[in-house]
Amino acid sequence: MNKVQVWKEKVIIPTYEAGKPDKNPMFLEKRVYQGSSGRIYPHTVIEKISDEKVDKEYTALFLENDYLKVMMLPELGGRIQRAYDKTNGYDFIYYNHVIKPALVGLAGPWISGGIEFNWPQHHRPSTFDQVEYTYAENEDGSATVWMGEIENMFRTEGVLGVTLYPDKAYIELSAKLYNRTKMPQTFLWWANPAVAVNDDTISVFPEDVTAVYDHGKRDVISFPYAEGTYYKHKYDHVNIAQYKNIPVPTSYMAYRSDYNFIGGVRLRKTGRTSACGRSPYCPGGKNSGPGDAENLARHGTEH
Repeated sequence: MNKVQVWKEKVIIPTYEAGKPDKNPMFLEKRVYQGSSGRIYPHTVIEKISDEKVDKEYTALFLENDYLKVMMLPELGGRIQRAYDKTNGYDFIYYNHVIKPALVGLAGPWISGGIEFNWPQHHRPSTFDQVEYTYAENEDGSATVWMGEIENMFRTEGVLGVTLYPDKAYIELSAKLYNRTKMPQTFLWWANPAVAVNDDTISVFPEDVTAVYDHGKRDVISFPYAEGTYYKHKYDHVNIAQYKNIPVPTSYMAYRSDYNFIGGVRLRKTGRTSACGRSPYCPGGKNSGPGDAENLARHGTEH
């Protein structure tokens, strides 16, 4: 394939549909959400998910070269829904075959799987909303899908570019953030990829990461060999880089590293996943698990 293919098409995905949003936005000024602010005004809140599964049509955007095929859903926040390695038949990002929200997001519905993109704060309030999109074939044979929105809370603009190159087996992400106001605005931008896991899965932080933190630095523990209490669980020199050694849902974040990557290895499978970003622009990293697989995925697949 001399150049990357890019196109859009309609796809059918089994879906548990979200209810209608409350017509009255909630202020929620003092709500705390995972150690951060839970304020979302003027976003509306959805408080119901259907128990019935239906086949629903979505507009999907695709990028494909000789090595990878990538599917994105602009109707669900512009997330990457599937990232498939054609050379070995492996979904190196967890592919959730259903849209099965749980009411755990800032504005209600939140879905797992794929790669979620977040700005200007936390799991962004508009993670379940439609974004605008366009796509282009580039002169070097690559192709890029652009997706973005003007978010309602601070009126800043976030644009994401997803690029594949003809002879490369990786996805390149480009983020562009714009402050459209006359006031300084704080922000974060982060990508939230999901990967399938089993007892042989190992989280990889760079060698200069020797401690990890909970949300909002509410707790800290040594890494990879944990000593002490973390998430109300007692560890005695336990390697928490190994998925099987984490008995409760746990988040652990590397505050800062001089290296440019985090990743994971799923042994006894055909793939590994890593995320790379330029230091100091991407100073931190996070791993978490296990999640609520039964309520978020088909057949309760752990990821």
